[in-house]
Amino acid sequence: MSDKVTTREMTAADLPQVARLHARVMGPGRFARTAYRVREKRPGGAGQVSGLSRAAFLGHRMIASVTFTDITVGGKAGAALLGPLAVDPEFTGQGYGRRLVAESLEKAKALGLKLIVLVGDEPYYGRLGFKRVPPGQILLPGPVDPARILATALEPGAEDAFSGTVSAA
Repeated sequence: MSDKVTTREMTAADLPQVARLHARVMGPGRFARTAYRVREKRPGGAGQVSGLSRAAFLGHRMIASVTFTDITVGGKAGAALLGPLAVDPEFTGQGYGRRLVAESLEKAKALGLKLIVLVGDEPYYGRLGFKRVPPGQILLPGPVDPARILATALEPGAEDAFSGTVSAA
């Protein structure tokens, strides 16, 4: 990891760079992803930026970003949806994605959030404390492989207190 790379909270002014990074990393299929579907439904629209969202920069170039959306699970508040996490291919495997997620989880815990949910690969996110959600406990809109629904509790036992369908808050 380069000491020339800085991380900070994402702002609305960063959204054009985020869009370019997502296009480079995920291509046009990204709009079908569950995180995009949930984000579109939030009260402020898709252009709203969560205070948990972060980005990494090498100078003025965004090399990684992680986006969060405040959600309810079965109508219960206190959770957020992580996604997408994107790292420029030139910088993958160097810890920038893990660093952004760890910084965001620290802030989420300090803000009193109880649970972070995502759709992703357990081998990658498991290293960050995420575990597979029991089938049927948390449901997301759109087609989602239930084995890829992961969560991390920011408070002991919080994973058991959330069940139902995810909605943008």
